[in-house]
Amino acid sequence: MMKATGVILAGGKSSRMGADKALINIGQKGMIESVASELEKVCTEVLISGGDVNIGRRLGLKFIADLIPGRGPLSGIHASLHAAAYESCLVVACDMPFINADLASFMLQQVEGYDVAVPCHGIYLQPLFAVYSKSCLPALERYLDTGGIKVSALFPMVKVNYVSEEKISLLADIQTVFFNVNTPVDLTKAREMAQKTSKNIK
Repeated sequence: MMKATGVILAGGKSSRMGADKALINIGQKGMIESVASELEKVCTEVLISGGDVNIGRRLGLKFIADLIPGRGPLSGIHASLHAAAYESCLVVACDMPFINADLASFMLQQVEGYDVAVPCHGIYLQPLFAVYSKSCLPALERYLDTGGIKVSALFPMVKVNYVSEEKISLLADIQTVFFNVNTPVDLTKAREMAQKTSKNIK
């Protein structure tokens, strides 16, 4: 167990799904429950940022409301950094049901000496499976003051460890672990992936 805070971002509108995707089952658990169970293996504290306060009650986790609403995930990251009991926060979107504790632990180690540690996946970054330190709060708040909304636009303003795809792939299948469930088509694919994983474990 690491002295760190896990943050589950649950404030999205789920407009493409047509229902609150955090509660939709992938395999035996709802997506947000799957994320929470992996983070709880690693982090001393786990928070839920945004969304339905009742989800937090159901999972026995503290709910964090946005301090500066209307900026998407950036609002959640900001509020959670203020609320967190620990210096480092591993921030995870609630619609990433295949994250695992080993990768979560590894990413938390990567933020030492940095403000942010973010995985790279080819030319893409994964800012919603990344570690943010409280040390990035001053830059984050300056950015919010300008009306900023894009998470990755914060990175040039702080010290970032861009964690390579090669390192990530030693701990997880990148195509699986970063899979987001945004639409009914994604949901069908995720359930097929979960079923295949379950069969492989057996």
